[in-house]
Amino acid sequence: MVLGGFVVAFSMVSLLVKERMYINEVVLGTAFGVIMGPHCANAFDPRSWGSISNRITREVMRIVLATGLFAIGVELPQSYMYKHAKGLMIMVIPTMAFGWLVVAAVIRGLFPVLNYISSLAIAACLTPTDPIISAAIVGGKFAIKHVPTNLRRILSAESAANDGLAYPFLSISIYLPIERSRGRSFELWFLVGWLYQVVLGVVLGAAMGMLFCHLMKYTHRRGFIDRESYVAQYLALAFLTIGVASTLGSDDLLAAFAAGSAISWDGDFNTQIENEVFSSVIDLVLNCACFIYIGAWLPFTAFNSPELGITPWRLIVLFLAILVLRRIPCLLLLYKWIPEITSWKEALFSGHFGPMGVGAVFVSTLAFTRLPEPGETPETQPELLAATLQTIVSFVVLGSILIRVELQDGLAASQVDLEMGTRRTGMARDGSETIQSQDPMGDGSLGAATISQDRAAASPHEPLGEASMELEEFGQYMRNRRLFGGDLASGSGSGQTNDRGSVSASAAASGTATSNPEQIGPVRTVHFPPVQ
Repeated sequence: MVLGGFVVAFSMVSLLVKERMYINEVVLGTAFGVIMGPHCANAFDPRSWGSISNRITREVMRIVLATGLFAIGVELPQSYMYKHAKGLMIMVIPTMAFGWLVVAAVIRGLFPVLNYISSLAIAACLTPTDPIISAAIVGGKFAIKHVPTNLRRILSAESAANDGLAYPFLSISIYLPIERSRGRSFELWFLVGWLYQVVLGVVLGAAMGMLFCHLMKYTHRRGFIDRESYVAQYLALAFLTIGVASTLGSDDLLAAFAAGSAISWDGDFNTQIENEVFSSVIDLVLNCACFIYIGAWLPFTAFNSPELGITPWRLIVLFLAILVLRRIPCLLLLYKWIPEITSWKEALFSGHFGPMGVGAVFVSTLAFTRLPEPGETPETQPELLAATLQTIVSFVVLGSILIRVELQDGLAASQVDLEMGTRRTGMARDGSETIQSQDPMGDGSLGAATISQDRAAASPHEPLGEASMELEEFGQYMRNRRLFGGDLASGSGSGQTNDRGSVSASAAASGTATSNPEQIGPVRTVHFPPVQ
């Protein structure tokens, strides 16, 4: 009832809240969960289920994460992980390690009852970037318009990769206080945390993805599978992958992401499910359910527990320190070695972009299974860690959902024009405005576009009087050139392009477009069909 009521209500005004208010289902779902939870309406209380509450929470988060990670792997361009391995490795491993150590130091300073090892365990839950919130931000229309494609893709891939890599950071934090010797702890960390969980998880997921990629192509060629069943594999393969990996005790999240990347490695799977909305519907329903659950799960009363050293001001200071120190310094230092990030402003945006949500909750529930049950007066460090871990993590998750999604989607994204995707290069002599789009990837996939719009000539009653070209439409324009001959020599409009693929267009209501040779250098003339 709770989920159905929210999805129905949200669907009625989804376009309004997303396009005009810049609020998505993450924020609204969490708020609705808080209202329906034990602190308001008391209609839904996950913590009232006793000993199985933590297990149910973990499995709900696991399913939502695995589905989201599989979707990110599928939707990335073919062979993306291979082509961008260098940038991903630099963004993921050093950034995660830096954030893990720094956040642990901040926790140690703010919560004296915890030693540094226990602080490392809490920091491990807050280290990964949440792929569900990331997808909600970088996949929105506002972000698509303002954030360059290369940056959106690398952030999505990074959020998917580092979510599964939280296992090794958590495992060493758990092994150190539990095992009798540090040598044994590091041995288990390497053999279990890295080889068995991470490496095996990636290999297993990639193998399953490649196997089913070839199997589905074979059955499709033989006419054994219809389109509907092809689309259903989107969800079924994600569940199968995490089921196999979980049974083996490997890293199921990395396995899901690797399977999604492998199954779409050659682009055939993407072609078969193109224009299908099934996956988007499933993502919306799962995301709504997950964040309603998180909203009801949040332990608000535990945010003020002086006996454990937890007070609201300490939690607020911790959250603010995480915003500033967790990712930004490291990416500002390393961005020159990341080809997908072309300026310090993009590095600053990428550093600020690091929401914590479903992944943090999942890792905290996973850590909880390896810790002793805390008593009323915890004495040992494992007991103190068990008593404080989910309280600290849940507060940071709540703050991240509110601050990151609201500011990132509504304000930070609007400031991303800071020379990242589009840049104002001046005014033409005829009063038209020139905007230049760059191709920071350097592979020519986006081309470079210089677009000039004559505002004065456009009639408010003729919205198509401007021959304006959105950046996303530029590729379609280039593909359509052949329809009008080599130089698009038809119609009364005219425009110009240079050899780099830059296009300059300014149109009056009559459909003519003029150029500014002083701005764009050597050109050749092309023509547009007149605007009706």
